[in-house]
Amino acid sequence: MEKSDFIMGVDVSKNTLDIHCAQINEHIQIQNGTTGFGEFLNWCKTFKIALHKSVIVMEYTGGYEYKLIQFCENKKIPFMRIPGLAIKRSLGIIRGKNDKVDSKRIAQYASEKHRSLKVSKPFDKRIIGLKELLKFRKRLVRENAGYQATIKERKHIYPDLGKDIIIKELEQKLGRNEKSISKVEAEIMKVIEANEDFKTNYDLITSIKGIGKVNGWMTIAYTENFTSFPDGRTYAVYVGVIPFDDSSGTSIKRKKRVSHLANKQLKSELSQAAKSAMQWDKEIREYADRKLKEKEWGTVVNNVKFKLILRMFAVVKRGTKYVDNYQIAA
Repeated sequence: MEKSDFIMGVDVSKNTLDIHCAQINEHIQIQNGTTGFGEFLNWCKTFKIALHKSVIVMEYTGGYEYKLIQFCENKKIPFMRIPGLAIKRSLGIIRGKNDKVDSKRIAQYASEKHRSLKVSKPFDKRIIGLKELLKFRKRLVRENAGYQATIKERKHIYPDLGKDIIIKELEQKLGRNEKSISKVEAEIMKVIEANEDFKTNYDLITSIKGIGKVNGWMTIAYTENFTSFPDGRTYAVYVGVIPFDDSSGTSIKRKKRVSHLANKQLKSELSQAAKSAMQWDKEIREYADRKLKEKEWGTVVNNVKFKLILRMFAVVKRGTKYVDNYQIAA
């Protein structure tokens, strides 16, 4: 990023925004909404902050920053979203924490790292909607898993319950959730099919054995339709399937391990895809059988996930569906 005249760090919460301008060392707290944004514009005029020469830097919060981003886009103010962990680790040992202090720390981080940071691109509202549907689906699926576990446990402990009210109520909740899941999934497919660029890439990646509808939806959403990651390896690091060295000098030599800093939801869904591919894809099945003789099950599954990611990026780049022309060597 080119150096901006004014760098403003924003600590975002549900109801308020704490904003600190690094260059003038001033702070303001506003409401997270239209009224607050008006106060912010007046504050900028008071301190002669030229917004077209400014950048607003905020942490990912998973949703509370959306109003601020819409404001930035409407006013054509460059903005960045930065992982909170990146900011936290850059600060070293710190003492104390509050919203005002956090906004100052975000501004300081951006001022120090401005050369290596990139301004965020405008939000794709279609992606936001797709992610929200996927999050709600996940919530319903998790609820049903809990209901099913409770029913199973109760039937095991009390086999002669008969018409148990608890089981009856849980089964009704299960039924309602199943209907809701079906409706949400239909809406997800409606979003995919309504957008030609989504539909094209969805059809390409689901032509790969093991990549079903859920992995297809999630990959489209979290790669922002293959625009947010330059290649499969970069995305694999984000998902958490690439192992890294863990050694130092001659005394510390541990096995390579994947980082716990990953999108664990994507990684979990890819585990199911990998197991399916190991069963139905001849090439991957032979690869897994060979590697299982020398490596642990988890490592092999992880390697298969990486292969599937590379295949997804390859078919999208090539623009043609996956063709299974593998021949087992005689």
